[in-house]
Amino acid sequence: MNTTANLPKCPACQEDMTYPDGENFVCAQCGHEWPMAASIEEDEGTLIVKDANGNLLADGDTVTLIKDLKVKGSSTTLKVGTKIKGIRLVSGDHEVDCKTEAGNMLLKACFLKKA
Repeated sequence: MNTTANLPKCPACQEDMTYPDGENFVCAQCGHEWPMAASIEEDEGTLIVKDANGNLLADGDTVTLIKDLKVKGSSTTLKVGTKIKGIRLVSGDHEVDCKTEAGNMLLKACFLKKA
């Protein structure tokens, strides 16, 4: 009996040696852990990304930052309430590709809300 048939592959190493551990999935191959209730779900080739409030995001949406974010490698900070127009959804750890006043950025959807 194959109990891993409905478990997702590891996003880090793409192996199918995952198992549930509390509220997380764990990869037995590389040790990577990720939440079962992830904000991104790959389902039949469509990318599903949800904002901080659980609303579905789509390419071209306008979003607002819900907290100040420091830009890595810079002294710039993106302020709470900043509106970002014309987002693009991408797969990976940072789901939203966008243009801000600080330049092109990849942001996590958990720090955004749909405007």
